[in-house]
Amino acid sequence: MNLILHVWRQASPTARGRFETYTANDVNEEMSFLEMLDVVNEQLIANNQEPIAFEHDCREGICGSCGVVVNGEPHGPHRGGATCQLHLRHFKSGDEIWIEPFRAKAFPVLKDLIVDRGALDRIIQAGGYVSVRTGSAPDANAVLVPKQYAEQAMNAAECIGCGACVAACPNAAAMLFTAAKVSHLALLPQGQPERTQRVEGMVARVNAEAFGHCTNHGACEAACPKGISVDFIARLNRELLKAAVLPPQEP
Repeated sequence: MNLILHVWRQASPTARGRFETYTANDVNEEMSFLEMLDVVNEQLIANNQEPIAFEHDCREGICGSCGVVVNGEPHGPHRGGATCQLHLRHFKSGDEIWIEPFRAKAFPVLKDLIVDRGALDRIIQAGGYVSVRTGSAPDANAVLVPKQYAEQAMNAAECIGCGACVAACPNAAAMLFTAAKVSHLALLPQGQPERTQRVEGMVARVNAEAFGHCTNHGACEAACPKGISVDFIARLNRELLKAAVLPPQEP
């Protein structure tokens, strides 16, 4: 199959970006999207041209670093997977494909399709962890967790921090990401000692970054490669309200 690619090229964070057109000829429909970009880059290098810069690591849908916008959709026209899990069988020979980085003020473009997602890391640093002394790994089932809470915590912990929710949101909000990180610890016994400081610190960090505000569009859930539910945003709001009325916890 043959494809026409319109790819966002931007040499540096301060450079003016633009779309450039390339062709991917005789590519196999069983190729992954990133494999197709590899083929295009090999052709560019062979012609002494600058290859397209894009980010990736595991290529197994686990790390989320591969995220780009394909034809206006974060991670492309499939559901439940990252860009590395998108295959060319989702397209037809002769299709024109527009490829660009995640668009959000909080995600400045570093080069071509690579953006700086450091804002998400700073949200985690503000409280998305357990700092209490836990000792060695406990025996299985030593700490009993109700099945309902265990399942919800696991669902929230599936978030891979790719930023697709931010890119899909018309306000570029990071509430689904933050809600997942707050919720999976708030649902488990290990997360209770720092529960109020965690949600207050992480929400304060969200507000300090260049993210927009959540207005319940639901586009974040639709774009999330792991299907994180917007129900966790409601839980985040409840956690924040509780933290506002409860007395401060000891550090």
